[in-house]
Amino acid sequence: MNLKVKEYAESMQDLCVKNDSIEAGMFEKYGVNLGLRDVNGNGVLTGLTNISQITSSQMIDGRKVPAEGALWYRGYKVQNIIRELGEDELGFEKTAYLLLFGEMPDKDKEAEFKGLIGSCRTLPTNFVRDVIMKAPTEDVMNSMTRSILTLASYDKKSKDTSLSNVIRQSVQLIGEFPMLAVYGYNAYNHYKKNNSMYIHHPDAKLSTAENFLRLLRPDKRYTHTEAKVLDTALILHMEHGGGNNSTFTTRVVTSSGSDTYSTIAAAMSSLKGPKHGGANIKVMEMMKDIKVNIKDYNDKDEIRAYLEKIVDKEVFDKKGLIYGMGHAIYSVSDPREKVLKYYVKQLAAEKERQEDMVLYQNIEEIAPLVIAEKRKIYKGVSPNIDFYSGFVYEMLGMPTELYTAMFAIARIVGWSAHRIEELICTNKIIRPAYMSVMEEKE
Repeated sequence: MNLKVKEYAESMQDLCVKNDSIEAGMFEKYGVNLGLRDVNGNGVLTGLTNISQITSSQMIDGRKVPAEGALWYRGYKVQNIIRELGEDELGFEKTAYLLLFGEMPDKDKEAEFKGLIGSCRTLPTNFVRDVIMKAPTEDVMNSMTRSILTLASYDKKSKDTSLSNVIRQSVQLIGEFPMLAVYGYNAYNHYKKNNSMYIHHPDAKLSTAENFLRLLRPDKRYTHTEAKVLDTALILHMEHGGGNNSTFTTRVVTSSGSDTYSTIAAAMSSLKGPKHGGANIKVMEMMKDIKVNIKDYNDKDEIRAYLEKIVDKEVFDKKGLIYGMGHAIYSVSDPREKVLKYYVKQLAAEKERQEDMVLYQNIEEIAPLVIAEKRKIYKGVSPNIDFYSGFVYEMLGMPTELYTAMFAIARIVGWSAHRIEELICTNKIIRPAYMSVMEEKE
């Protein structure tokens, strides 16, 4: 680190605050929605999509009324997709086909697509040694982003934005993402934490969830319940409308004419932000604190009293937030949370973590009531998918460094679908307007 530059930066920060601050009242004065969202959390329309849909309300007698949340992939409710899979089938690849190509595959098309994904579970010769292992970091998202950009150097058609080439690149990245994540973590675990190194090769015949567990664990072993729960979590994280930050980033960069690797790297940079992809880590940190301070997981009064202290900014990180509660869109319920919770119970039973499950369920019941009483809110509050996803990853023995990377392994599918749709439907660069409120000087 250049200490002179560091000192200079520290000395200049007050000047930046002075000249870059805009009074909050100015946004209201000119009708500008902060974060492109109105006071009710509704996003400003910036485009059209046929890939997915999110609903959290219904119109009754001309009034918008909060309702159970729903999430559709290409016209299919996500909970119905998972229900149709049953208890035995793993459906990540099947659902990826649906999102990418717009229709549910028949058995032959599904088998072909799974085979293609399996054939993509490979990296260029010496890539792991020369790229991933050479710069180990605990920030697995940064490691993955660097790897994605470096993969462009191995692709003779990296700059080709023709539709067929983008589809090829998308399928390859979907297959490669689990390897980039696990190998990135293994490099950090070995070189920075001084633990043993092991690099397993994927099995082309296994699913994304199975391969992830195989690559991560020293003995390559996993149960069907573990694979099923992880597969379900991946499906639920795969896509969430065009307006989320990383997907919007994907469409913005795509609209500039940029290549696939640069576009996905930009989406990764967006996702790694703690306001987007890192929420489940905060849930786990909060739950660790709660477990230290709650003696009886069945005592709802004790739990309520401590949650009140969290909201009152007296304990934990003193920010007044119960992490995993509330969502920018959903109010009555997050459909992803409701689906995942069913499988979390199964995994908790297998891992003999029923006592922890009781605590989670009690917090899920009590937290919305505490928030409603102590905060001025414009819509309902309910648990979101992050409330349970960190618990799932912890029960699977996954290090926290991989939590956000798991999100990316799933969301690469949604990003790819939106990139393809942007290429097909529009030919204009996305260029939103900012109103200048600067003071003119002579």
